[in-house]
Amino acid sequence: MYKILIVEDDETIARLLGEHLEKWGYQARCAENFKQVAKEFKEYAPHLVLMDIGLPFYNGFYWCTEIRKTSNVPILFLSSMSDNMNIVMAIQMGGDDFVTKPFDLNVLTVKIQALLRRTYAFQGSASVMEHKGLMLNLSDASVTFQNRKIELTKNDYKILQILMERAGTIVKREEIMQRLWESDEFIDDNTLTVNMTRLRKKLEELGVQEFIKTKKGIGYIIE
Repeated sequence: MYKILIVEDDETIARLLGEHLEKWGYQARCAENFKQVAKEFKEYAPHLVLMDIGLPFYNGFYWCTEIRKTSNVPILFLSSMSDNMNIVMAIQMGGDDFVTKPFDLNVLTVKIQALLRRTYAFQGSASVMEHKGLMLNLSDASVTFQNRKIELTKNDYKILQILMERAGTIVKREEIMQRLWESDEFIDDNTLTVNMTRLRKKLEELGVQEFIKTKKGIGYIIE
């Protein structure tokens, strides 16, 4: 299920958007602390952000810039401030699309679907997974972070894929070994440890620190 963060200070609009998106099968959350939008974004790890421009404390351009420091998640601006300068600013600051208020919910839904499809799907199947700015490309087994890209081995790729599929949940070592065993290679406990150490080193080379955490005696988790 795709998660969408709604950064909108008009409670009526935010609630209406949330209810509508949930009817379409999305998981929606409305930002609550407009001084800590980046923190809420990090905790929720959405697949898409709906961002108003006129917000308390800091405007939507500021929060878009902050999000872009760690993530390439699609950001769709919603605003009545729809003159050319604001539209250009929204895109230059890292936004992916702009919808003018008042808007038709069905038109907005189509735009959301298009953004999600372009970002996470290819020819009807998911091609990219994203978590906290790290992009796993399922079509070529590579990872990208802040415009830096590295290739993964088959086992590195499979380990990262299962952990990202289950982000926020502890994945037992036995489950990971079972996934690797499907490659017709014998994987024991020590081999998994070696693979995990190698994968972590590659992620650190990309600038991603402590992305995979160990739960001693249980398994691993991406929080």
